[in-house]
Amino acid sequence: MSDSGSLILASASPYRRALLERLGIPFEVDAAAIEERIAATEPPEEAVVRLAREKAYAVAKRHPGALVIGSDQVAALGAEILGKPGSEERAREQLSHYSGQVVRFLTAISVRQDDEEEHLLETVRVRFRTLDAETIDRYVRADQPLDCAGAIRSEGLGAALLESVESNDPSALIGLPLIGLARLLRGKGYRLP
Repeated sequence: MSDSGSLILASASPYRRALLERLGIPFEVDAAAIEERIAATEPPEEAVVRLAREKAYAVAKRHPGALVIGSDQVAALGAEILGKPGSEERAREQLSHYSGQVVRFLTAISVRQDDEEEHLLETVRVRFRTLDAETIDRYVRADQPLDCAGAIRSEGLGAALLESVESNDPSALIGLPLIGLARLLRGKGYRLP
């Protein structure tokens, strides 16, 4: 069976899946199994684009002819990359570190079909309120943002930790920039509103 004409999201993220469903296009999910390592000297912008491209490439190899969407997101404070915390303790550490700071959430997508690839990068600037330990602890226990870049679920209670958000694409903060993705998909012949 050929995959020609199918659309595949190369991610197991339930957040990305829910965002892509908003476009009303049928798609499949095939999570890319790549090693998501970032070198200490790799700039955040380069790292996130590289990871999105690697995910799309890995899945495209398994599905010739399919249009594959790879995506990745990192949070960055200056040149420091802040990944998914994985534990409540690490989430509290990250959020304490952000208190009163501006954190950049960098989200890259790669749209690949066989040997053709296009990618884009969206940057969202988030200013955190000054946060005390009690506020951080209540938030982490309530929202459990352990699988979210930067330990914040902005579509949940995380919004209460913020002073402001600067973005050209609000869906980028959740993990899949739909404005840019829709533009790329229209360029590939998908009919979208």
